[in-house]
Amino acid sequence: MNLKKIIAFLLLVLLAFLGIQQGMKKYLYPYEYKEYVEKYSNEYNLDPLLVLSVIKTESKFKEDSTSSKGAKGLMQIMDSTGQWISSNVEISYFLPHMLYNPEINIMMGCWYLNNLIEQFGNVDTALAAYNAGSGNVNEWLKDGEYSKDGETLYNIPFAETKKYVDKIKVSYKMYKYLYGEE
Repeated sequence: MNLKKIIAFLLLVLLAFLGIQQGMKKYLYPYEYKEYVEKYSNEYNLDPLLVLSVIKTESKFKEDSTSSKGAKGLMQIMDSTGQWISSNVEISYFLPHMLYNPEINIMMGCWYLNNLIEQFGNVDTALAAYNAGSGNVNEWLKDGEYSKDGETLYNIPFAETKKYVDKIKVSYKMYKYLYGEE
């Protein structure tokens, strides 16, 4: 009788631990701004879980975030990039403070990420360009030290950009694990 109670207790402790662990993971990897993430991921043919990974890495879901280099909002878009994107998505009047609006920022970030994926044909290379700029990535692709075929980066020379791409890939795996079946 005591053995059954001990086993039942241990099972309850295990289930509680697993539940807390799952809850902590969802706390650490939230699915915020779901309406906008899904709307614009769908519109620009992106996996919403990848978009969440970019947002988590860029701003930790802080819509008023500003980087030391001046990138703004959830997906950390530079003013000049926002101006360029706005002319491509038919926003008739763009002001930099608009980048703090979650819907506008996610729409622009999704458009930009899709544009980079189409340009480079590869998500990892597009993520490197999202962080380091297309100009840098184009130069790296021409250099045999970083790309063997001129299309895929095998080595990222900026440590910050390599860390950025790796961080998004880890987040993306966690998001797929936590939300992939929803």
